[in-house]
Amino acid sequence: MKKLLVVGLMMSSFVFGQKKDSLLVENNADLFKTPVSKKPEPLSKKGQMFAFYGWNRAAFSNSDIRFKGNGYDFQLNNVTAQDRPTKFGIVYFDPSWFTVTQYNFRIGYFIKDNLALVLGIDHMKYVMDQDQTVNFKGHISDPEYAAMVQNGQVNLADEKFLTFEHTDGLNYENLGLEKYKSLINKKNVDLVWSYGAGIGFMFPKSNVKLFGNERSDRFHVAGMGTDVRASLNLVLWDHVMVRLEGKAGYINMWDIKTTLNNKPDKAQQDFVFGQIMGGIGYTFNTKKYK
Repeated sequence: MKKLLVVGLMMSSFVFGQKKDSLLVENNADLFKTPVSKKPEPLSKKGQMFAFYGWNRAAFSNSDIRFKGNGYDFQLNNVTAQDRPTKFGIVYFDPSWFTVTQYNFRIGYFIKDNLALVLGIDHMKYVMDQDQTVNFKGHISDPEYAAMVQNGQVNLADEKFLTFEHTDGLNYENLGLEKYKSLINKKNVDLVWSYGAGIGFMFPKSNVKLFGNERSDRFHVAGMGTDVRASLNLVLWDHVMVRLEGKAGYINMWDIKTTLNNKPDKAQQDFVFGQIMGGIGYTFNTKKYK
């Protein structure tokens, strides 16, 4: 019996000793493994930044525009408008002419991983369609312009009654939060998707000529806007960014200047807008990998 016990202890010591030696070999082997390097994802880490410049096309819903001033208080209903893109040419690349185009500027900072705080300027252009007849309600004391209202409508085609546009421009200065997600992460190519929302104030330079008054043409804080947005960002060589963004939002301007002097003349309108824009940018402070 003692012999069997001795033999059993010897065998168990051999087995456990083998297991222990095997674990030591495995652990030592792990020490000599080459660590697998992973390329960092641009537009992802806290502390990263990006800057972007591009151009847009925009569309606007119909809008009711109310005009108030000395001797008049009226509303034009379902007014249509378009944007006014500049013809493609050197003006798009000449820095001295950059405000002529419908441009966009963004600068973003990642306050958390995959979450960026983005300051943006959207320079859209809003031009009322001149060749339209719109419904009218309200009153005008000047008999010359009151006579232009026929059967509750007014024809705007001859420009004598009104010209109305925000062409220098419909400036939406906004601050947004954007969430980023990597879709492709290759050696020199990344594709990153983002979505988010923003809010800001409207700072248009409105070109308005009402009832033959001298044209109003000055920058002025006129109201506020808000938006939701999504973008695809192609990042080349970890830094060069090509961005395509879609945006939809709501604008409410309750203090649009309609005359050049300080009279209490003003207009107010609200509408929904859509925008698509594209351009180029640069990311920096991207963490390097070993």
